[in-house]
Amino acid sequence: MPVHRRLEISEVGTVTVVRFVDRKILDAANIQELGDELFGLVETDNRKNLLLNFSNVEFMSSAALNKLIVLNKKVQGAGGKLRLSNLRPEIYDVFVITRLNTVFDIKSDEADALAAFGG
Repeated sequence: MPVHRRLEISEVGTVTVVRFVDRKILDAANIQELGDELFGLVETDNRKNLLLNFSNVEFMSSAALNKLIVLNKKVQGAGGKLRLSNLRPEIYDVFVITRLNTVFDIKSDEADALAAFGG
């Protein structure tokens, strides 16, 4: 089991729930490490259904958004689903402005997101 410094991982049925440790996802080195940990969930741990819970996150840079786009492609390539939940209004606004709200399945809270997996 790999060590996760940027993520808190839990399992709910067939869904891997991911919470972010950092409140601000800005620093390039941290974003790289975060991306590696997220990608490892799919590529190394063979997890297909991921729920990213953003309740701790107050701010994230565009570089972090790029990691999420790549992660989404990896999850889809593995035949899985990626859902996001608990985005603060100011972060959700960034998804709307960049039209990423049409790319990602975003739910208001973790319970709704888990229900959307149908598992």
